[in-house]
Amino acid sequence: MDALTHAVEAYLSLYYNTRETRALAESAVRDIFRYLPVACRDGQSLTARERMLRASFDAGCAFTRASVGNVHAIAHTLGGLYGIPHGLACAVTLPVVLEDYGAAVHPHLARLGSLIGLTGTERERAVGFLAAIRALNASLGIPDRFDGIRGEDLPRMAAWAAAETNPVYPVPVVYDQARFRRVLERLRA
Repeated sequence: MDALTHAVEAYLSLYYNTRETRALAESAVRDIFRYLPVACRDGQSLTARERMLRASFDAGCAFTRASVGNVHAIAHTLGGLYGIPHGLACAVTLPVVLEDYGAAVHPHLARLGSLIGLTGTERERAVGFLAAIRALNASLGIPDRFDGIRGEDLPRMAAWAAAETNPVYPVPVVYDQARFRRVLERLRA
């Protein structure tokens, strides 16, 4: 799920997103949705494992060129403060941040939705892509919130995330500490 987050955040990058980067991210997203469930159900499937290896590599190449964003900033704080594994932190945080971005990312999410077989209007495909991420998480036994995030930790977590992202991450929606805090609040069980 970290690889999916790499691909999606690279795809949403405002300044460093090239045709090549988009192609790498699109390939990764397509393969992750197709092969991650197979690889998790059947660890002996060499095809699924090989395709996931390639998807992870493609997503890594994409984010190396285009950077990551607010999801990773939050995931880093969750890992640093609570020891939450990075991939799990990304998986839970990704749909919450994408939903928070709203219409600013609908064209991009709609395109990614089309790649995984969604149809409909731009908004329908964008919202459908968010639902597909949540469904993928659920199919893998990934929760949609975290137990144990303490309210008193939110201010420093928001400050850490804001310091990481601003001004270097090319995100589609710039978050201040207050917005990071609102998103972090949504991650609490």
